[in-house]
Amino acid sequence: MHTLTIKNLHVSIDGKAILKGIDLTLNQGETIALFGPNGHGKSTLLMTIMGHPRYHVDEGEILLDGKDILKLNPSERSRLGLFLAMQLPVEVPGVPTADFLRSAINARREKPISLSEFYKILNSMTKEVNFPFDMVNRSLNEGFSGGEKKKNEIMQMRILNPLFALVDEIDSGLDVDAINYVAKALKEEQNAGKGILIISHYARLYEIVKPTRVIIIVDGRIVFEGDSSYVEKIDVEGYEWLEEEYHISLKKGEEARPKVISLGSCAIKKNRAKEK
Repeated sequence: MHTLTIKNLHVSIDGKAILKGIDLTLNQGETIALFGPNGHGKSTLLMTIMGHPRYHVDEGEILLDGKDILKLNPSERSRLGLFLAMQLPVEVPGVPTADFLRSAINARREKPISLSEFYKILNSMTKEVNFPFDMVNRSLNEGFSGGEKKKNEIMQMRILNPLFALVDEIDSGLDVDAINYVAKALKEEQNAGKGILIISHYARLYEIVKPTRVIIIVDGRIVFEGDSSYVEKIDVEGYEWLEEEYHISLKKGEEARPKVISLGSCAIKKNRAKEK
């Protein structure tokens, strides 16, 4: 079984501490829904795992099947089986989408993929995410709508077939139909046994892509872990219940350092509530 392990991860941007000791293990076949107030480190975690140069690792480890990947560049991490579906995909003028995808596939193969096989895969995947086939001949993301960019990210994920998919608010700005296409494609990844670490604020997506665990990050630390039932609780109540039920501060800063609540303690609290 493949495993992505994060140990005591401390990350800063331009000298400002963002992540302050993240410990997390994602196993093959698991889906972790990552929640937390905006600006508290969720996207930073995904970007750091993928190796974005802006994010400086001050301390800690990121291990893929026990191998330290911190010294590897994003391309090398990708070839090992990591994929990041970005919240804001960049435009790359002059690079046709089809050429980009074929190059990405060939970077993972000893023998280049034939044109006939490539276009067979491309035709299937564009239909799966309802992405107009003629757009694969346009420059990568250039002039694409927000929804088209997000579908293109998911299509890349499906074609590249990673071990672990890191998904950063891929559904933001999408209409209901587009969310359904994206969610169903993610469900296929789930059914294939991939490990998925996903950031989303839409309960609709989680109705299709049911998470194994829910994790909440506050002020750069994991402060809460629970089962999938907490998706609905967060959707209805936000995060105020963390302060009311578990006395976890939602403020940033060392003076507001929160304590960690685990899945086990959540179960205990539920059982006590039933007894009353």
